[in-house]
Amino acid sequence: MAAAVASHCCSERWAVSDLIQLLLNGLSTGAVYALFALGYTLVFSVLGVINFAHGAVFTLGAYFTFLLIGGAVGANGLLAGFQLPFALPFWLALLLAGVGAAAVALLIERTAFRPLRERGADPLLALITSLGAGVVLVNLIQLLVGAESYAIPTTALAGLPAAIRLFGAQVRTVQLVLLGVATVLLVALSLWIDGSRSGKALRAVAEDATTAQLLGIPSGRMIQIAFGLSGFLAGIAGGLVGLSVSIAGPYFGIGYGLKGLGVLVLGGLGSVPGAVLGGLIIGLAEACVPAELSGYRDVVAYGFLFVVLLLRPQGLLGKVLPTKV
Repeated sequence: MAAAVASHCCSERWAVSDLIQLLLNGLSTGAVYALFALGYTLVFSVLGVINFAHGAVFTLGAYFTFLLIGGAVGANGLLAGFQLPFALPFWLALLLAGVGAAAVALLIERTAFRPLRERGADPLLALITSLGAGVVLVNLIQLLVGAESYAIPTTALAGLPAAIRLFGAQVRTVQLVLLGVATVLLVALSLWIDGSRSGKALRAVAEDATTAQLLGIPSGRMIQIAFGLSGFLAGIAGGLVGLSVSIAGPYFGIGYGLKGLGVLVLGGLGSVPGAVLGGLIIGLAEACVPAELSGYRDVVAYGFLFVVLLLRPQGLLGKVLPTKV
């Protein structure tokens, strides 16, 4: 009898620890998806165009982080064997990688978006130029550092244990770092948009750029801010993913770009809360897939997206646009 009770308690404890592990896996992954999708959302909200170069900026953020912590380029590429003469702490490297990615995003806005916007070109052309800018960036990365994979060692988190025990579950510290950093950035961005003058100006431009311009709000400046924030979030997300898994070559941002598009559509085009909710849902949906079926995680995520859009085409928190007659 005692043995049976003990066995029942052990199985119950195992189930609880498994549930905690699943939730943390899903939330940490979903929070990074949300960060990535918010970059899409910020640009789409002010321009009505998806920035297809966003995945390449995400990739650059991962490489910037790797190089700034003292990583060395492999044997391929024009920068073969290159290594910076210093090594920064991971947290500082991640922050500077975000700033570097923001600078690249602003460059993309200046070269691929602004000239077309000033000429009043069809928004579809801006979408195509952003796709071209992304291809150029990815190929430039491959030219400089080659196509091999790189890894940001978890030892970069100096002073933190590799794993901790939480309610009976063995949790990787990296997962908590992903969840913590992403949560801080998401909360900070939400507070800035809702509470600051520039955040409200950005919302006004997103609502109606022409009216905002007439009211004295510099629409061009707000668009630059949207691109800068978009690039910063992409760079941070890239560095976090590089720490969590690896940098699987110059093209590894493409998969995350597609997943970010799914999150964007699921949450509702242009909706900041929708991007957060969509990211968390996709992350939890993927976490629920058993390890032996891990190859089908994308099927589950996109299948869920398909069903939701059939029932609610505007996304979970998207608005139904009025029909013009």
